[in-house]
Amino acid sequence: MSHVRREAVREYLASALWAMPTGAVVLAIIAGAGLSAVQLGPESPLAVLLFQGTSDDARNLLIGIASTMVTVIAVVLGLTVVALQLASTQFSPRLLRNFLRDIPNQVTLSAFVATFAYSTAGLYTVGIAGGQRTQDYPRLAVSGALLLLFVSMVMLVFFAHHLSHSIQVDQVMKGVERATLKVIERSFVPGDPGIHMPNPPPGATALPVPQSGYVQALHVEPLIGVLARRGLTARMVPMVGRHVIAGSPLAWVWESNRDGERPLAPDAGTELRRALAQCVRIGYERTLEQDVAFGIRQLADVASKALSPAINDPYTANQAVDHLGSILAALSLRQHGPQAVADAQGTVRLHVPARDFAYLMDLALGQVRRYGANEPRVVRALLRVCRDLVWFGDTAHHAAVRQYVETLMSDVTRLVAQPADREPLLAEGAAVLEAFDAADGASDAAS
Repeated sequence: MSHVRREAVREYLASALWAMPTGAVVLAIIAGAGLSAVQLGPESPLAVLLFQGTSDDARNLLIGIASTMVTVIAVVLGLTVVALQLASTQFSPRLLRNFLRDIPNQVTLSAFVATFAYSTAGLYTVGIAGGQRTQDYPRLAVSGALLLLFVSMVMLVFFAHHLSHSIQVDQVMKGVERATLKVIERSFVPGDPGIHMPNPPPGATALPVPQSGYVQALHVEPLIGVLARRGLTARMVPMVGRHVIAGSPLAWVWESNRDGERPLAPDAGTELRRALAQCVRIGYERTLEQDVAFGIRQLADVASKALSPAINDPYTANQAVDHLGSILAALSLRQHGPQAVADAQGTVRLHVPARDFAYLMDLALGQVRRYGANEPRVVRALLRVCRDLVWFGDTAHHAAVRQYVETLMSDVTRLVAQPADREPLLAEGAAVLEAFDAADGASDAAS
């Protein structure tokens, strides 16, 4: 199995609500079978901890536990569906995946189904042997069912606590910020804004997209090896997070020393398609593995929905802007732009497009500006984030922020009617621009 396929399976299982409970059921049945084979006599020091009732008492106990857990599982699933619906309608439909990936929810559901499976499987052996009623039964295994019942009750209280906190907007946005910062830390590939993405020469060969969907992840190592071995140069067409259509160009490939005038050999095309399948993963939805813009989009959606006339919650929008400010500050410390990937000999073999900081800046705060420029408190939150960005990044990053502030002040002049509201905002915006002038001037003097 290729690295991309393993990642796809791991990503799917992480958000599959059935995967962990299924494993818990299997482990519960195995544990029940193992404990059923253990017989403890009256002289054992653990005898006082074992279930002391008759076989009928044990059987009724298992029946009661199993029926109770069915009710509890139904309640938990109902609450989970309510939480998913609330997250979709109140915050953003793109947040549903975060709730499905929530480990405490999966662990809680696994504990409940494991208790049910353990108790139900015990009904086949407790009080019955060879089709006849018997008074002998595995007391240790029945005691294990009682232990699982108490654990499940504790997990139920924990689940109610966790669910009530997980649907709070502060917790939701903090979780998105934390996940996005983790992507920046682990998966962000620095770019070079000075790199010019080459246009495919006339004889270049297009490698088609195998299926429609979103580019979820890109690992260039398998493709670089094939390009270097055959003396080829390639250019990726979509960026991570972009939607592609089956049959459209996924990459352009041409010979490095012939200006692309000679078509590729048939075996070369087959090998390149196989290498692309190993380095590019396409799925039906966007994920946060390498797509920083997707995390930004989730927070921007929360802010935009909060500013809609149906909700009209500027404070939530301000909170989303604060979290976006933390992400933009982390992005300001990195260089953005396309990447030119070289082989082991230093020859550039692959050009990969990427988003620049201006695009990410507009993605994070552009919609909030357009929807909330007439609300003074939202404007102040946007200016506060821009002022904080003075301490991060270089002149190129500051230029994108300056342009945003100038556009925001233009919207304030046009949309805020009351001078008592408008003039303080314009003065605060001018102070932010002066702070950028001072920071850039100090940077030029130091260099």
